[in-house]
Amino acid sequence: MSVLPGTANTADDRDVRVAVVDPLPMYRHGVAALLAAAGHEVDTPADALGWARRHTGTAVLLTVGADDDWQLLGRLAAIGRRTAVIAVLSAPGGPNGADAVRAGAASVIGRAISPEALLRVISGLSAGEATLPLDLLRSLAAGPDAGDDADRPPPDQIAWLRRLAGGSTVAALAGDVGYSERAMFRLLQGLYERIGVRTRTEALMRAHDRGWLRG
Repeated sequence: MSVLPGTANTADDRDVRVAVVDPLPMYRHGVAALLAAAGHEVDTPADALGWARRHTGTAVLLTVGADDDWQLLGRLAAIGRRTAVIAVLSAPGGPNGADAVRAGAASVIGRAISPEALLRVISGLSAGEATLPLDLLRSLAAGPDAGDDADRPPPDQIAWLRRLAGGSTVAALAGDVGYSERAMFRLLQGLYERIGVRTRTEALMRAHDRGWLRG
């Protein structure tokens, strides 16, 4: 029997059924072997969302990087208490870690986590324990409005984000502001780097958290 955060557990309820979702087969299967050796039931499903809907009392170890990963994180979290998502990030203590928590991750860990620490994270789920880096915990406690907003983009770039949040395509945005589509992609990439993210989805989440989309 598997137990998720917020539910009762006993000494016999320590094993969690886990799905490992990562684009690299070597990493994916290495983590799966580690967890299986520790007594957990492990899968590496191609359809993580379908897997989570079919099983109860599960955890999904999800490496988050591309836009599709962020969307999957939100959809998995929306399933509710049946599934706990552990977000795996290259920099878990940074802004992306906060975005992952707000998107519904139960725990946030680094991709370079040690095997021993990973096993503690998985076991902690059975006891209703979340794992967050200390820097991330402090950032969340400070709130999204903390700081001097030094990375706030200029008004024209905030307008771009608002257009994208409203469903505009990059091609349509480029035509409206007078750039080629290729140039628009380059400008948006520079904007993403400025605010400390890598993808459009992350940028819109950051803009929403900072209140830049209000206006």
